[in-house]
Amino acid sequence: MAVDQLSRAFVALADPTRRDIVARLSVRDATVGELAESYAMSMQAVSKHLKVLEEAGLVSRSRDAQRRPCHLEPQVFDVMTSWIERYRRQAEARFSRLDAVLSGLGDRDTAPGAAADVAPDAHPAPDTHPTPTPDPDPTGPVDAGTRPRPDRPDPTRGAPS
Repeated sequence: MAVDQLSRAFVALADPTRRDIVARLSVRDATVGELAESYAMSMQAVSKHLKVLEEAGLVSRSRDAQRRPCHLEPQVFDVMTSWIERYRRQAEARFSRLDAVLSGLGDRDTAPGAAADVAPDAHPAPDTHPTPTPDPDPTGPVDAGTRPRPDRPDPTRGAPS
């Protein structure tokens, strides 16, 4: 079943090490030993990652005398690509419809008499130059670091009496 294979492929590619192995195998075939050289893990750990990729159908192994090279299987990527492409096309269709709606709104706003469409109870635009509020302390603003605290003596005044 294609969906089952698709699920296994996405699960296999969820791990960054396995994605890196796939990237390396896309350049050339490699043995487990050659792949393991690039990672701070044992050959057994790399072998387990390859097993997951094999079960997903992304990688296969062959025998070449004593070597057992791993190679990438591109057919599974075709299945994944077609699945992703279907949803990409649907998303693009939605965005195209949204663009058409927004374009229609833009045309309506630039049409003559568009200002007449403003509701009479609409709020006026905010003032771009607000009036500054007077400082409550005439000597200037109090810095938070120098603000007197009731639980501590004020260092600018003498000792409490």
